[in-house]
Amino acid sequence: MRELTYVARRTVEWREAPDPTVRSAGEAIVAPVAATSCDVDSAILAGHGFIDPPFALGHECVARVVDAGDGVTTVTPGDLVVVPWSISCGACSPCRRGLTAHCSAVPHMAMYGAPIGGSWGGLFSDLVRVPYADAMLVPLPAGLDPVAMASASDNWSLSWRLVAPHLEARPGARVLVVARGSIGLYVCDIARALGASDVLYVDPDAEHRKLAESFGARTAEAIGSATRPGFDIAVEATGRVDQLALAVRSLAPEGVCESAGNHFRPGELPLLDMYLTGVTLRIARDNVRAHIPDALDLAASGAVDPARVVSHVLDWEQLPEALPEKHLKPVFVRDSAPAGPAR
Repeated sequence: MRELTYVARRTVEWREAPDPTVRSAGEAIVAPVAATSCDVDSAILAGHGFIDPPFALGHECVARVVDAGDGVTTVTPGDLVVVPWSISCGACSPCRRGLTAHCSAVPHMAMYGAPIGGSWGGLFSDLVRVPYADAMLVPLPAGLDPVAMASASDNWSLSWRLVAPHLEARPGARVLVVARGSIGLYVCDIARALGASDVLYVDPDAEHRKLAESFGARTAEAIGSATRPGFDIAVEATGRVDQLALAVRSLAPEGVCESAGNHFRPGELPLLDMYLTGVTLRIARDNVRAHIPDALDLAASGAVDPARVVSHVLDWEQLPEALPEKHLKPVFVRDSAPAGPAR
């Protein structure tokens, strides 16, 4: 099989790798049918990552199950599934608490798309081994488009978690979104659908702002003196510490700031201001498996439209040439017809 490999700044290529096979009763083999780049992939392709190439790239996809071990009970060959970005067993103490990004059954930080916590390959590959199929794979609900939901592996479900629990606790809250990519746009759509009284989206990109406005958000090119403080919830998804600092300064007392992370460069935060205001800041790799079902349910409700964030739908064979280009949210697709067993 082939796996798309990051080899240098803005350079990826197909490389041959052995076909994965089912090694135990609980494993499955899947074939991605709609895969997309995460905001962190864009940073890696721009040369801002912290891991030296080469390595297999990709950690967001909807896939079709092509083979499954005898012990797999939740999916069967032919099913369309969301493949979470992190590897998790579902049975250890962290997994039982929903902390699937911290599974103790695998090396720390085990994930697809980067060789940390072992080498698990990437989801821009022709075939992928899923070691804990029942715990990890989430069937795609009928009626949901794999292209629209390609990001449910990470960014879509992460965006749900960044804002939905806080709006449940604070109905009608004011939400500030400081972003540069798909995460912030997903958050705008979700926040509006879940009853935020005000959503301000901040991004220097005019096309992104136009899309955010279509989701009902107010927009601004930057946070300035005219930006009224007092937001109950702030979401930062820029990878820039100076923007994170502006987000926390815009909060009301006891407000909450969620950062999508990817801060590869150091910076300073206004810790004294945060202390005096009593804000809560969370920066974390998301425990996405725990949130995928709720995020899919929201998508299936029709109250949101994640397909509008998809900027391009491209053929699978275009990956080496098209992925390094600066697209907002490209989705790469291939024939989704059921395939025969891989073994």
